[in-house]
Amino acid sequence: MKILAIETSTEACSVALLIDGDIIHERHELAPRRHTELVLPWADELLAQAGVKKSRLDAIAVGRGPGAFTGVRLAIALVQGMALALDKPVLPVSTLAALAMQATGDEDILAAIDARMGEIYIGSFRRDDDGLVSPLSLETLVSPENPAQSGQGRWQGFGTGFAANHAALQTALAGQLVCCDALALPHAADVARLAARAFRQGLAMAPDLLEPAYLRDKVALTTTEQQAARG
Repeated sequence: MKILAIETSTEACSVALLIDGDIIHERHELAPRRHTELVLPWADELLAQAGVKKSRLDAIAVGRGPGAFTGVRLAIALVQGMALALDKPVLPVSTLAALAMQATGDEDILAAIDARMGEIYIGSFRRDDDGLVSPLSLETLVSPENPAQSGQGRWQGFGTGFAANHAALQTALAGQLVCCDALALPHAADVARLAARAFRQGLAMAPDLLEPAYLRDKVALTTTEQQAARG
C-alpha cells in the first residue's frame, strides 16, 4: 500500500508518504501563507526519495478540515487535481482526528483548533486497539467557554483551541485535563496512518466526491460583531 498524504488545514504545512504501513518520509513545517508554494515540491521530493512514481500510488489522502478556510480549500483542490490526473482514489481524513493521534495516554482525547471569531472546532476521540483513534461524537463549532463535548470525563487535550480566548477551554475544563498541548498542530503522517485504515476498510472514494469539512459557513465578523466581541 502506497499513500501520499497532505495536510494544510492549519498554520502547519505537512506532506507524508506511507508505504506498507510505515511512514517513509514526512515534511512538516510551521509555514503560514506558504502552503501553496511548498506542498507540490515537497510531494515530488518525498516520492523521489522513496523511488516511487506517482502512478504507483494506491491513493492520495487529505486532511479535510475543519481548519482555516484557505488551507482546507487548498488541500482539497490539490488532492482532487492530483487524483484526477493520476486516476487514483482519495481518502479524506478529519484534521481533528489527525491531531488527536498525538495523544499517548490512556484517557480519551479532545482535539481543538482555534476557529477565530471567539470559537473553536472541537472533537472527542478514543484510542482503539490498533493504536489509531475513532470519534466519540460529532465534530462541532463551539465557544471555548462552553465545550459541550467534554462531559465529566478526564481528557488529554491537543490543539490551538486550548489557547484560544486566553485559554478559555483550559479554564472550562479545570480538573478534567490530565495533559494539554495547546501548540499541537496536525501532521500528514497521522493523516496517512488513519487513511491506511480507511483504505483497508474499502472507504477510498472517487476524487469528485471529495468534500471539505468547514463546520462554519461564515468566515468573518461584521464591524458591529467585532465591536461586540471586544465588549
